[in-house]
Amino acid sequence: MTIQVNLYEAKTQLSRLVDQAAGGEKVIIARNGRPVAALGPLPKHEVVRRTPGDWKGKGWIAPDFDETPDEVVDLFYGDSR
Repeated sequence: MTIQVNLYEAKTQLSRLVDQAAGGEKVIIARNGRPVAALGPLPKHEVVRRTPGDWKGKGWIAPDFDETPDEVVDLFYGDSR
């Protein structure tokens, strides 16, 4: 079912209209009798459950990943170290 409401009514009754739209009803909002917007339900999304450990063994970190060469540190800090 589709209902049409004017902009003023939509502003004052937004919560009720959103509830109707979430329930599957299409709500058309009109300005001066001309439709300008529509409220409707969002499509249902399937919840994807994560399984801990899915990425185990699929990545690696280099043993020296947190070591910064002195030349790079000097570029940032100069003589202030």
